[in-house]
Amino acid sequence: MIDYRGAEDEVLVARLAEKDAVALETLYDRHVRPVFSLALKMLGDVSAAEEVVQEVFLKLWHHPERYVGSRGRFRPWLLGVTHHRAVDALRSRRAEHARRVAAQREHEALQVPDRGPDPAELAWLSVQLDSIQRALEALSLEQREVIELAYFRGMTHSEIAAALGEPLGTVKTRLRLAIQKLRVALEAEQLGARKP
Repeated sequence: MIDYRGAEDEVLVARLAEKDAVALETLYDRHVRPVFSLALKMLGDVSAAEEVVQEVFLKLWHHPERYVGSRGRFRPWLLGVTHHRAVDALRSRRAEHARRVAAQREHEALQVPDRGPDPAELAWLSVQLDSIQRALEALSLEQREVIELAYFRGMTHSEIAAALGEPLGTVKTRLRLAIQKLRVALEAEQLGARKP
């Protein structure tokens, strides 16, 4: 393996035209820290800075002829390439952010706002609730109690029997009779009919 440690940068770049990987490794080892530092300073993100470093050295590997030694030293040129690539990354990041914001705004604009319940719906619901409340109040205390435990607390017949200390058959009978009385009372108020 050839040792390029003492070779000038310009000589190493010329070797890249011959696809000399050792020359690239030597250039990378010499210049990766300032390239990474500049990219990190501009982008403020380690992952993005590492990506820029990779792209800069890949570009050098594929197009070493873009460096012209008569125009200046290698390191300032390489940092210039890094600067341009970091600026491109910043522009791309801003453009992506702008696209996301625009997409979010478009999504929000397409959403139909919830205007809340219809006043007529609320009025009808209020009438229904009043009728149900009156029908419940017309039940005996024992029947109202089993209805509340079954339908408002979600208890099973067995759980109601245990909670009340009553036989299961008694609970089922009370519940059946209570439902029948509620149905009769609500039909009498025509709540079984469709709303106006």
